[in-house]
Amino acid sequence: MLVAEGNPAEAACLAAGLRRHGHDVVTVHTGSAALRAYEDADIVLLDLELPDLDGLDVCAGIRSVHDIPVIAVTARGSELDRVLGLQAGADDYLVKPYGFRELIARMDAVLRRSRPRAAAAATVISHGSLCIDAHARKVAVAGRPVETTRKEFDLLHLLASHPGTVMSRKVLLADIWGGSWSRRTVDTHVSTLRNKLGASPWIITVRGVGYQMGQA
Repeated sequence: MLVAEGNPAEAACLAAGLRRHGHDVVTVHTGSAALRAYEDADIVLLDLELPDLDGLDVCAGIRSVHDIPVIAVTARGSELDRVLGLQAGADDYLVKPYGFRELIARMDAVLRRSRPRAAAAATVISHGSLCIDAHARKVAVAGRPVETTRKEFDLLHLLASHPGTVMSRKVLLADIWGGSWSRRTVDTHVSTLRNKLGASPWIITVRGVGYQMGQA
């Protein structure tokens, strides 16, 4: 979870409460930092009063390339402010001061709406000694846990879900990044994944086309 809050004291207090509820929290205090950090979060709590960028612009920037849930948390409470926040792409809008239990309830509701209802049979993919648990978002090789970022997991899961299929960089970009990044983004994530998975050629480069899962 990413908390983008311009007031460091408020950010620390909010993060402490969220951690007590079992959330893994990263805090940032500027809009530019939020735009760099949101990719690996499962939800963003976004203050609209940030010191460098307007929160509405940050929200719109995130939404233009990703469908991650965003809740605007702000002192701007007029009807127009709410409309602008929702139009910028926020999934919900919470006005300060607010009750912490209400925040948790709104987060749960937004996350429920954003999670696809995948078939249970497709939640775990086993490919030789490689195991990918889509529900828990965990990866293991021969029982060894492999830590991945959100995008690395999505990339590996997409390739493993189509064994034997060569997937072009263009398709991978469109499915995982929304098509708004350079092809070098895919290459960088593949390189990092290969290092994390070990020496076995789990991901094969098909020159001039893209990538596919290697043989188990």
